[in-house]
Amino acid sequence: MAEMNKQRMTKILARAGSVEVAALSEDIQRLHKPVVVKEPQKSLTMIKLREPVQQSLFYLGEVIVHEAIVEIDGTQGAAVLMCSGSESDAAKVLDMAIIDAAVNKNIFSGFEMLADIEQQQDELVRKQNALHLKTMVSFDSLDQTAPSDLGAFKGGTK
Repeated sequence: MAEMNKQRMTKILARAGSVEVAALSEDIQRLHKPVVVKEPQKSLTMIKLREPVQQSLFYLGEVIVHEAIVEIDGTQGAAVLMCSGSESDAAKVLDMAIIDAAVNKNIFSGFEMLADIEQQQDELVRKQNALHLKTMVSFDSLDQTAPSDLGAFKGGTK
């Protein structure tokens, strides 16, 4: 299995269902009794993007997120999740924070399960992309059939 960094782990957890994330945090909660430092709550955050031509940063706008912070034996974990409108967002972000604290404390043992979830997510994306490819229209370039005199499109020139 490739190295599981925080960015990859967070992407997997964010795309996973609430039930899958809860299953990953269940053993941690049972064995280590995490303390909630900041209850899951909604807040606004700015979305920052990089403009591709000049590579300058700009703010696209605000988005509603859930955020939570937990502590396991003095080690904190935090999670922020863009709200989907589901009631389970608060529980999911709390579970993600618990997993983050466990990773930070080096007591998380669910990396294989995370890799399996990632593989399922990737397979779903491949299937969805294949469905979209079936409906894709291929346009031939007009350059092949266009007259050499572009004035012909304006009624012709003499």
